[in-house]
This record gives sequence, structure tokens and C-alpha cells, in this order.
Amino acid sequence: MALVIGGIVSLQFGSSVAVLLFPRAGALGVVTLRLVVAALVLLLFCRPRVRGYTRGDWATVLAFGVALVGMNSLFYQAIDRIPLGAAVTLEFLGPLILSVATSRRLLSLVWAALALGGVVLLGREGLDGLNLVGAACALAAGGLWAAYILLSARTGQRFPQADGLALAMTVAALLSLPLGALSAGTALLDPVTLGLGAAVALMSSVLPYTLELLALRKLPASGFAVMMSLEPAAAATAGFLVLGQALGWAEIVAIGLVVVASVGAVRSAASR
Repeated sequence: MALVIGGIVSLQFGSSVAVLLFPRAGALGVVTLRLVVAALVLLLFCRPRVRGYTRGDWATVLAFGVALVGMNSLFYQAIDRIPLGAAVTLEFLGPLILSVATSRRLLSLVWAALALGGVVLLGREGLDGLNLVGAACALAAGGLWAAYILLSARTGQRFPQADGLALAMTVAALLSLPLGALSAGTALLDPVTLGLGAAVALMSSVLPYTLELLALRKLPASGFAVMMSLEPAAAATAGFLVLGQALGWAEIVAIGLVVVASVGAVRSAASR
């Protein structure tokens, strides 16, 4: 649980720093910086071996890398258009649906309905003038987040330490590089942009993904998914402290409903 919470705090404050970097390099450029720097750091420290793995192992790494680049690209497109707390709340539907689908308990439907009520409230009251593209990107990122959870668990079982994560991050960086270079151009080479991009990579990729990979070795995928119930609240806090994105009562209630639903799902899963 401590590993998961540490990853949540690091990820959301890293996301808020990324928003500050958008005017310099754009959303796709920041994603590229984040993934490339994260891949280099993980390759340097993990020094993963590339021999002795099966075709299934490499297929898992490739799928994990695709999920990483898709999830991050869509999420950054979302937070470029809507507040961080709202984006994470919408994105969180992916892991929550995964937990409901895997729990096979009638009570889980109650928690899913509660979370849905929070999202509906957020859409009607908390996001006046909702950017539909941003909301759609957040929801799509949530679907890939669910895939990330499953693939991260599978990668952790097939590869020692964080080797699988390092290889998957390299795949994601290679896939992202052409898009980022085309979008941001020479802005990616600016020293200040590179420094901030490195900070985003460490906070948003290296630290949280490593902590989550280690946590998933002891937690089932369904339990991990619902234990991340602090994500929306942490995102709203980071958005307020770093970006000045103030929350109204409607947003607070909506996010609270999602968090309560997730806590309820956690307790239901623990009682099985």
C-alpha cells in the first residue's frame, strides 16, 4: 500500500509540472521528453538483458510499451484541455471498471454506480464549458490505464526486477519520438525544457511505475486497481497547489464520490 501511495503522489505532482511545460514543447513534446528520459534512466540503472526471453515475453513487453505511450499521450492531451483533477477522475473509470469486472460480486455494482454518479456530477456541475475532446481523451486514457495494470502485472511476473519496465519504456519512447519531434521540433533541445522534462520523467514515470511494478508483485490486479482510489483527490490537490486550479463544491463532492466508491470496492475485495 505504501508503494502505491508513493507512486500516486509522485505521478500527480509530476503531471502538474508537465502542464507548466506545455507552452514550451506542447503536450506531445512533453510526452516524448518524459518517455525518452525515463527509458534512458531505467536502462542505465536496470541494465536489462535482452537474451533468454520467449516470444511471449517480448509480445508482453511490446504490448506494455504500446499501452504506455497511448495512455500517456491521451492523458496529456486531456490535461492540456481540462483541469487535472477532472481529467484524472474521468480517467479513473478505467481501473474502477476493471475492478468491478474482476470482482464478480453484486456489491461491486453499487460502488460502480456511486462512481458513475460522481462522474455525472462532475460533468454537469464541475466542468462548465466542458471540452469534449479533453474529456474523451481522459476516458480513452482510462481504458489504456486498465490495460496498463494487467500488462504491468504480467510483465512483473515474466521479467526480473524492473527489467521488463525498462524494456517496455524503451518501446514507448521509440514510438513517441517521431510524434514529439514533429510536434515540438527544436524546442525539445532547449536546456530548460530538457531539465524540466527530466524532472517530469522522474516524477511521472520512473518513480511511480517502478513502485507500482513492485507493488503488483504482491497485489492482485483487481486489488491494485481499487487501491488507487486516492488518484482523483491527489490530482485535484496537485492541480490546486501547483496550477492554481481551484475546486468548487460540486467538484469536491464528485471526486469524493469516486474516492468513496473505490474505498468501498477495496473493502469488498479484501473481504473475499
